[in-house]
Formats: sequence, structure tokens, C-alpha cells
Amino acid sequence: MNIYNQFKIDIDVIVDELSADGALPGGLDTAAVTVEPPRDSNHGDLASNVALVLAKQAKRKPRDIAELIAGRLADHEAVESVDIAGPGFINLRLGDGFWRDRLAEILAAGKDYGASAMGAGAAVNVEYVSVNPTGPLHVGHARGAVFGDVLSSLLEKAGYAVTREYYYNDAGAQIDSLARSTHLRYREALGEAVDEAAFEGLYPGDYLKRTGAALADRDGEKWRGLDEADWLGPVREFAVADMMALIRDDLAALGVNQEVFTSEHDLVMAGRVEEALAILEAKNLIYTGVLEPPKGKKPDNWEPRPQTLFRSSDFGDDSDRPLKKADGSWAYFAPDIANHHDKIKRGFTILINVWGADHGGYVKRMKAIVAALTDGAVELDIKICQMVSLLRRGDPVKMSKRSGDFITLRELVDEVGRDVVRFIMLMRKNDSPLEFDLVRVTEQSKDNPVFYVQYAHARVCSLMRAVAEQFPGLDVKAAELARLQDPGELALIKLLAAWPRQIEAAAEAHEPHRLAFYLYDLAAAFHSQWNRGNDDPGMRFIVAGDAPLTAARLALAQAVAVTVASGLEIFGVEAPQEMR
Repeated sequence: MNIYNQFKIDIDVIVDELSADGALPGGLDTAAVTVEPPRDSNHGDLASNVALVLAKQAKRKPRDIAELIAGRLADHEAVESVDIAGPGFINLRLGDGFWRDRLAEILAAGKDYGASAMGAGAAVNVEYVSVNPTGPLHVGHARGAVFGDVLSSLLEKAGYAVTREYYYNDAGAQIDSLARSTHLRYREALGEAVDEAAFEGLYPGDYLKRTGAALADRDGEKWRGLDEADWLGPVREFAVADMMALIRDDLAALGVNQEVFTSEHDLVMAGRVEEALAILEAKNLIYTGVLEPPKGKKPDNWEPRPQTLFRSSDFGDDSDRPLKKADGSWAYFAPDIANHHDKIKRGFTILINVWGADHGGYVKRMKAIVAALTDGAVELDIKICQMVSLLRRGDPVKMSKRSGDFITLRELVDEVGRDVVRFIMLMRKNDSPLEFDLVRVTEQSKDNPVFYVQYAHARVCSLMRAVAEQFPGLDVKAAELARLQDPGELALIKLLAAWPRQIEAAAEAHEPHRLAFYLYDLAAAFHSQWNRGNDDPGMRFIVAGDAPLTAARLALAQAVAVTVASGLEIFGVEAPQEMR
């Protein structure tokens, strides 16, 4: 259970009781009341701001309210002591027995430990990767792929109904360039000598040689010697399908498998743009007008012409946004409107988009569109993933021959392994740049977080095998947990008990990196407790001649393994039984 939420509920009940008794006025709003670990553990185990939240409503001094509530909390069976600090914070210290009881809950839950009903089945759409199908995914895409995938698993753990989605732009100038590049490689596969200068402004990477050869194998000479107008469409369709197959394969190597792939071309051809804009027109949110030039400058080619505009500024954007280009075709923004309208029609109440750093300028307009389409009823959260710098022993890594100008995601996974990529990509907050050193992330040391966390799980598994040999038939379920009295043991239990709160807090903030930090801290605490046995045999997890104490410590170690496995499952990372 989330003990912090439980004590929040207990405090709410106390407030209601005090109101019913006339000690506090009725109708007090406790929504802003929190129960959290204090910043300084010397102040206790839990801290609440309830008195400060209620003071203004109740027209009473915070400390007076704190004394009323503290008096009731002192009667709680789990509470050992209550203190009032500063202007009225309530600090609670819980009895050791309360903490020991949490171990039984953890072991009973297994890998489901930390699962929450917080989401109440709310339908969430997480759109991530969504890279145009013009080539293989690169290292930067790996970060967004991992972030979106782990966030989806985190939200599922917290009780949400999650759909993982990939939206791809398979129309426009970039896709035409892909088709032209593929046609050159197709001709090359048929034996023509193609000058590399022909690829200027196109996609010269070697990865399209395979696509061109595949087209030649399928269609032979069919598209050779024809005018571009005759082959552009069919070759474009073939190239997009081939690139999407490549992308899916690369994502699968990373452990990313999305359920829904949505095509921009299909949305446009189905009339979804017109459908979405009709809703905006009915709300008088589309008009014909002239935009001002960009702030601070007036480009030489700036033409103040009438345009079809969306009243984006009514919803917090910096300016209104054009929906059509000068030639009458849809602006880049219009299909994105259709994409989000399509998600809303499918019943999602929470939308999350995971974007790269180069899309930061589109955040406000997309939030404006969702707010306009739903009158604010649907939430859109856009998470920006900053750049990844790839290093080898601190030096920048040279570019890939296969792609031409970047290191591919597949090359990264092949070199260091899926588990390493998935874990390390979450060792920084998504909006902070990330350095990924190919050597350091594979070292077996405390400085390598994925090894350090996995080693904690493997170490417990090794311990269980050793206990089975030295104490055959030892029943951990019947362990006398009261034997766990060492301050280090109790501190480790308290850290384990915080896992459900970490799940809910990370899910609410859409910040899976919090779990990476927690797992590293948990592994560090466990390894530290283990290492104490090197200096003091009495602190070892296996205590010669003392089966009851060994059973209790094994229960503690197993709770660590359960929690680590729970977290690694969210990350899509193996919880190994032994390290190679």
C-alpha cells in the first residue's frame, strides 16, 4: 500500500471528526493536504502540512490546528510519536513493528508490488517515436522511444488503460525525396552506374541500397526509363512501407512494440482534416486574416497575404496559426490537428506526446488545438526529450557509415545491449541533455547504474541459493521479522515501503526517470547493508547457527529483489538471477 496516501486518508477522517465535534468548522477542503517523507529523516518518518492548509479556512493559528490533529494521531496504533515543527508541520514517527509488517506485504505482492488503482482505468494515449519514415532510427530517437515505452508501462502499473501509438508523416516533400532516392538505388541495383552527385538534396545513406534492391527484385525493369510522374507514387508507397518495416524491426530490437501506427496520408485521404476544422469553424475559431511578421525581424520574402488561420492565441499560444499554404494545400499543422482529433474521437481522456528537442516550438499550438476541440476536457502533455551525446571514453563517436551522418539505434543496441540502452536513457530527466558513454555503460561497477541495480537482484538470488544449501527447508514465510532490529535494516525497509508512492508520483508527473533514481538508491542501500558483513560477521545475511535471524534477513533481501524486479519490469529490463 501507499502508506503516505493511507495516512492522508487517516488525517482527512480526523479533520471530519474534529469538525463534527465542533473543534473545527465544517466543510474544510483537505485536497491540498500532503503526507510525505520529511526532508530530514531525523524529524521522523512522515510529515504533513495539514495545519497550514486549513489555517486560513478555519481562521485559526496553524499550531492550534496542529495540536488538535496531533492529539488524535497519537492514538494511531502505528504512531510512536508526534511532533509539531516550525509554523505547524506535523511530524510522525512510526513504530518499528509497522515497518516490519510491510515486508510481508511486499513478498505477498511479488512483482505486482507498487501496482496502483490511481488511474482508475482512464484511457491514455502515449504517442512516441513518430519519426518520418525516411531512414533508420538514430541514437536520439532511442531516447524518446525508451521514454515513451517506459512511461506507458509506468502508467499501466498505476492503473491507467494505455495505448502506445506511432504517428508517421508519409506525405509531403520529404517522402517524395525518399522515393527519388529509392529510385536511384533501384536503378543502381539493376546495374546502372549512378553518380553520387545525383543524391544531392536527397538521402544518400547506404540503407536505401537494400530498399532499392528489394524493389528491383519485386518489379524488375518495371519502373526503369519512365517519367517521374509514372513511378513516383508507386515507389513512394514501396519505400514508406519498407522504411516502416525497418523502423518496427529496430524498435523491436530495443524492446519497443507499439499497438497502433497511424498514417498522416490515411487521415488526410479520409477527410479527417476537414472534419476537425469543421468543429473549430462551428466554434468561430477559424478566420481569414493577415499575420504579423515574426517578432524582431521581417524576412525579405515576407508577404502579408490573407490566410486561413486558427485562433490559437485565444488558448495561450504566441500567435494565431495558418492552416493552409499559399498553394492551397494543408499546412504542416493541419494534419496534426486531425491526428489529435482522431485520438479524441477514440475516447482518450489523456494525451501524451513524446517529442524531440527540435519540436519545442510546436507545444503551445498543439495544446491550444486540444483545448479548443474539447473545451479543455482532454489533457495534452508534451514531453520534450533533449539530445543524446554519444561518447567513447569521453570522446565523441564518429558517424555511422551505414546511415551517412548519424549512429543508428540498431548499432547502439548491438554494441551495448537492450537493457543498458533502456536503463541509461532514463538516468537523466527527459528535458536535460544526456551523455551516453559506450564504454562506461558496460563497466561492472557502482558507476554503471544498470549493472549496479541488476547486480542487487542477482545477489539476492545467489543468497537464496546459498541459504537453501546451508539451511535446507528454511521457511521465509514464517520468519520472525522482529529479529530485524538493526538501524540499517529498518532504513532499508522504509526505503522499500516508499516504492508505491514512487510509482504514483512518477505516474502523476509523467516522469519515469524518478524510478531509475529510486532503483539506484535502493541498490546502493542494499549493497551497503550487504558489505557491512565484510567487517562484522554478525551483520551478514547468512548467520551461522542462527536460522531464525537468517530467515528474517532473507525475507528482507527477497523484498529488495521483489522491488527491483517490479521496477525493472516497468523499464523492460531483465532482472537477472546471476551476472555473467
